[in-house]
Amino acid sequence: MHRNRIAERTKKVSVSRRVIQILSTLGINSYIPDFQKFSIYQGPIKGLCAPGLNCYACPFARTSCPIGSLQHFIVIRQFPRYVLGYIGAVGVLFGRAFCGWLCPFGFLQELLKKLSKFRVKVSKAWGNLKYLLLAIMIPAVFFTYEPLFCKLCPAGTIEGALPIMLSPLWSDLSSLISYRFVVKILIAVLFVVLFVVIRRPFCRFVCPLGAIWGFFNKMSVFRFSIQSEDCIKCDLCQEVCPMDIRIYEDPNHYDCIRCLKCVYACPKNLIRLEALGAPVIKPGSSKERPRVSPQL
Repeated sequence: MHRNRIAERTKKVSVSRRVIQILSTLGINSYIPDFQKFSIYQGPIKGLCAPGLNCYACPFARTSCPIGSLQHFIVIRQFPRYVLGYIGAVGVLFGRAFCGWLCPFGFLQELLKKLSKFRVKVSKAWGNLKYLLLAIMIPAVFFTYEPLFCKLCPAGTIEGALPIMLSPLWSDLSSLISYRFVVKILIAVLFVVLFVVIRRPFCRFVCPLGAIWGFFNKMSVFRFSIQSEDCIKCDLCQEVCPMDIRIYEDPNHYDCIRCLKCVYACPKNLIRLEALGAPVIKPGSSKERPRVSPQL
């Protein structure tokens, strides 16, 4: 099926999701710092976790990154009950939906991908890398007393380090630059390039927060169901999916970010969103959508 017909059928949910992503990004980063007396926001809201990956050090951030907060409590040897409770509550209710609707860094990746229609296909086996990184990160932080993931995270570089480099604070910090900062910049540059040619590569292959929330996809309150016996495997679901998933292979795949585009793209109306088994979003009638032959 021609791309513009796919876009037309997913237009409503795509526009709604984009508006919510913009509002979420602006809301999380709504602090306007005083650049004459530059400082990072430290108000009461900073103790709350952001609904996605958003660096604590970003000068505009009003909230904290859940992964950064988790590492902080491990470093100071306090049990992160609030952080784990927050991550767990979101996971139980929505699975990985926050990644698709509210995460500023995921939003950035989607925007940069729009710069190029060229797309590199990457083996899904690389998706296991984020689980390996998560398994390594927690003991590594515990034994080194360092928030190691934050020190290399491209979200921290783009959202935090780069704005600080443009601020008056940089004149005092520039003398502290070491090879680690150069490595951090190179990692960020590499990921920016990848964002242009691969769909949400950080989310799919690296993000530990997405890895945790992905574990809940199969047990969350909101889940997908699909009448797989009627599926013609046209792969339009994969065509529109930001995470490059064939939803008919696994309706609640660990990487699914619940963007809902597949629900509206399916020509057979087989996919629906449910809450505890009850339909929340039902596919439209077959008369509303054009037919698609199995070979497309």
